[in-house]
Amino acid sequence: MRRLSLLWMVSLLLAGCAGAPEGPTSVRQALFGLSERAAEAVTATPPLPRPAVDEVLLLARPEVDPRLGLAEGRLLESLTRALLAVDDGPQVLAWRTAMAEGGHDNQWRLETHLRAAGPRLRLSDRELLPYRLSLVLHHTGRAAPAWRGEIEGALDATAL
Repeated sequence: MRRLSLLWMVSLLLAGCAGAPEGPTSVRQALFGLSERAAEAVTATPPLPRPAVDEVLLLARPEVDPRLGLAEGRLLESLTRALLAVDDGPQVLAWRTAMAEGGHDNQWRLETHLRAAGPRLRLSDRELLPYRLSLVLHHTGRAAPAWRGEIEGALDATAL
């Protein structure tokens, strides 16, 4: 009888674990979808030629709203990986201030600003952080942006 009740409890526990929703377990997973969407938006912009394999995309260090609790370096890493994964995509380099002077016709600078887009949303099993990611693409040597875009969504706070 004791074995039977122990077996029954273990089976209930396993059934509960199997029915629980899967959540992101790392920052990389939490930012993966956001970075993928951003990479698709940037590489589909009209100013960039297709294919963009001869283009160089210089990534400026992102600005991240401190209310999101996310390090700038983590967003930069995730965005870099997503851009490098694009088929026939541009070459990707980190932008430095020294690169502001000069430039070639095939160089583009990408600025990103990740802002909180509202208060935390509390659900029964997690908190969501609404965000707005602004993307600004500059052709090096020109002051006016060549393209602007925005992506909105929510990050799972438990993964950050």
